[in-house]
Amino acid sequence: MSIIYFAIAITLHIFSVVIWIGGMFFAHFALRPVATSLLDPPLRLPLMSQVLTRFFPWVWASVVLLWATGFWMNTDRIYIYIMMAIAAIMTIIFVYIFFLPFPNLKKALTNKNFPEAGKHLARIRHLIHLNLWLGVLTIIIGTAGRFI
Repeated sequence: MSIIYFAIAITLHIFSVVIWIGGMFFAHFALRPVATSLLDPPLRLPLMSQVLTRFFPWVWASVVLLWATGFWMNTDRIYIYIMMAIAAIMTIIFVYIFFLPFPNLKKALTNKNFPEAGKHLARIRHLIHLNLWLGVLTIIIGTAGRFI
């Protein structure tokens, strides 16, 4: 791969990481605590649902770009394979969130069933928290792996 193509690939890869991991960090450590402290469930749950509705298309784009650029830049090193294994787990978790608890959250909100919506949002929150730390681990491996 020429240097210009590698530069494009690594830039898209890093932007995608920033969007996905940074978005999860912001949602989990900044938005959620403030929303929880200021808003009752009838306001907080729709807010979080709408935030996820806007965030998830960016995650889909990030996932596609991460996999495409990851395969494109693959350098056949063990730390790359470890990163890809963690990325596969993260992708599966995201797909699960998107197709199961997230639609259930939206359905519960449509029915104004706030306790049920809260259960689905809690499930999403726990999985996003897991994905966030898997993402942090992947960043550590990606930045330090070449030096080990």
